[in-house]
Amino acid sequence: FQCPILLPFHNVHWVLKARILKRQEGRDFHLRLLLPKDLQLRNARLLCSWQLKAVLNGYHHIVQQRMQQSPDLVSFMMELKMLLEVALKNKKEPYVLPPSPKFYSSLIGEIRALGWDKLVYVDPCFSTIKLKADVSGREHLITVKLKAKYPAESPDCVVDFPVPFSVSWTPQSSLISIYSQFLAALESLKTFWDVMDEIDEKTWVLEPEKPTRSATARRIVLGNNISINIEVDPRHPTMLPECCFLGADHVVKPLGIRLSRNIHLWDPENSLLQNLKDVLEIDFPARAILEKSDFSMDCGICYAYQLDGAIPDQVCDNSQCGQSFHYICLYEWLRGLLTSRQSFNIMFGECLYCSKPITLKMSGRKA
Repeated sequence: FQCPILLPFHNVHWVLKARILKRQEGRDFHLRLLLPKDLQLRNARLLCSWQLKAVLNGYHHIVQQRMQQSPDLVSFMMELKMLLEVALKNKKEPYVLPPSPKFYSSLIGEIRALGWDKLVYVDPCFSTIKLKADVSGREHLITVKLKAKYPAESPDCVVDFPVPFSVSWTPQSSLISIYSQFLAALESLKTFWDVMDEIDEKTWVLEPEKPTRSATARRIVLGNNISINIEVDPRHPTMLPECCFLGADHVVKPLGIRLSRNIHLWDPENSLLQNLKDVLEIDFPARAILEKSDFSMDCGICYAYQLDGAIPDQVCDNSQCGQSFHYICLYEWLRGLLTSRQSFNIMFGECLYCSKPITLKMSGRKA
């Protein structure tokens, strides 16, 4: 249509019905214009629903200006229609009608049936709900984000899991069914978290400093400037993980040899930590005796331990030196030396502490 629909009401009231097309959907806005006895538009009052007020939020001064300057009522209505189109186009999110009272009462009933003790948070619109579960002394959270057509439409669920979590959903499902699936998933990951908790409790973990429940990697201290990075399979947590030794070659190579020689000793019935001890023929530094600072050696170039989230992982291979460096620091240092050279993905240079040869492998790393 080309013009808003104007309908007289008690002689001094006019009703505007404007249909705006947005994203192939029609939308009707209704408002009431109260004209004074002299029928002057500049002295009129504009009454509209709260939905229309929300759309015109930020444009009120323009509406007032057009009421003062428009030559006649029809012109004002046409300008208001165009203003509505602009306002709708510029809104970041399309306006959605709030749920019915039945939606809220039904949702409160679901929470009550689930148990108020499991509720951690609910936003004022009841669109985001956080629930908690305690399994084996560990508290886990699930954030449920309800969509406009809930329960006809499946909600989005956010969890701190090392594996994807998808919810089986039907229009008859509820928060109770989500929570049941959440508990089942927690139970399936119990062994994985038992393994990771034992590592965190009994060894010195360099990275990550504050592991989340979704973290599958740990960099564990083996000794001064020597560590092992493991990547645990959450589906098979007691199986041999991916292992990468970090440290000087003269220390790392013997560990690699032991791993290859003793891999047949790996027993999935034992804990991952015990298997690592048996296969590597070592005892991990005990948390009860030593401090983390005993192993946290600062970078020999920037004199810091943490640098943009990274810790020193390059070590001088000279057993009399053993100085550690951040990868990026050592790369920049060697690149600036005239005596350094590069062959394929390896840089060769001298340690700035002992002047002995030092190498830097650049494969898969960004400097």
